[in-house]
Amino acid sequence: MSSADDIQLRNRNDDDEVCPVCKATRYLTVNMLFLINPECYHKMCEACVDRIFSAGPTPCPIPGCGKTLRKNRFRKQTFEDISVEREVDIRKRVMGILNRREDEFESKRAWDDFLEDREEIIANLVCGTDVEKTEKQLAQYAEANADIIRRNEALENNESATFAERQIIEKEQARLRREATRKDYEDEKMAMASSREDLVSRLAAGSAEEADSIAKEGQRSMLKKSSARRSEKERLREKQAALRGERASLSSATTTTAPESQSDATDMLQIRGLRKPKIPEQPKKYDPYAGYRHIEQRDYFTLQDHYSSKHLERLQKDPKASIGGYELKDYYMRTLVEAFAGLGCFVDEEVSSDNATALTAMMKPSATALAAAAASTNSPAGLTPLGSDDTFA
Repeated sequence: MSSADDIQLRNRNDDDEVCPVCKATRYLTVNMLFLINPECYHKMCEACVDRIFSAGPTPCPIPGCGKTLRKNRFRKQTFEDISVEREVDIRKRVMGILNRREDEFESKRAWDDFLEDREEIIANLVCGTDVEKTEKQLAQYAEANADIIRRNEALENNESATFAERQIIEKEQARLRREATRKDYEDEKMAMASSREDLVSRLAAGSAEEADSIAKEGQRSMLKKSSARRSEKERLREKQAALRGERASLSSATTTTAPESQSDATDMLQIRGLRKPKIPEQPKKYDPYAGYRHIEQRDYFTLQDHYSSKHLERLQKDPKASIGGYELKDYYMRTLVEAFAGLGCFVDEEVSSDNATALTAMMKPSATALAAAAASTNSPAGLTPLGSDDTFA
């Protein structure tokens, strides 16, 4: 790096350490904190922010800016390069509006096209290309799809919370496994030391002839205990693996929701390839008669409240007849239904039709007679027809 580049870098670093409003430097104020506002991304010290913007919204004090800034929007700069800071903020804002999910699209190609269009919008805002048109399209889309944006945001927050909770659980399980492994190692080490001490004490107390048998017996005992510990560890590992697989299968289950319909406005941001919404069918009203009309809704007669009849009038005045729940209206209805039960049925036409069918059947020759006639007509000379009664002809 040349000396000119060193001087330029040093001057730029010096400019970054100087507040453009009060000209205070970090050299004199070590604890100076610089803040930025996403409206214009001009950096100024915290003291200037408190002094200028505590009374309310105020234009930016940087010459040539003039944007109205609010104190609650100031924050600490995350990235050293202010252009990167601005691009990250724009990307967060656009992705918060265009937060469609992959399961809302018909194909992978449609999802890739949506991602490409979103990146193009971000690039336009970052580079300053058609900013007004792009901002207008984003505002119209956000207004028309507010419910979808809130729903997808809630799903994303839920997934993030679930992922964070799962990470905490996995870390805790890993810690418990490490502790269990360390404890098993210590127990095994203590058991081996105890077995060795027991073996040494038995060898010291025994005779020289019993030394070989005592050593072999101690070795078999140690191998048996170690194999039992290994089998127990394998059983625990298999159980933990089964539990992890069950949790993974439960966490992979997701609910797919149907997306909302898109606006047909030509000047609005269009997203292609979305699945068509499934409109649920309205439940039909319950009909206890399954489509049959009620007996009181028959249109071929009108039920009256009273019919003149000496017999019925006598029953109506008799309390013995009505004390059991008997009503003349039910009798009227049953009588009228029975009277009109044959409506549309004409006996003469049915009888004449039956007679015509029987007469046609009588006049029509049977299949046996037709076969006999055909055999007698087409039989060769010297052969007896099938219908002949003379057996010896």
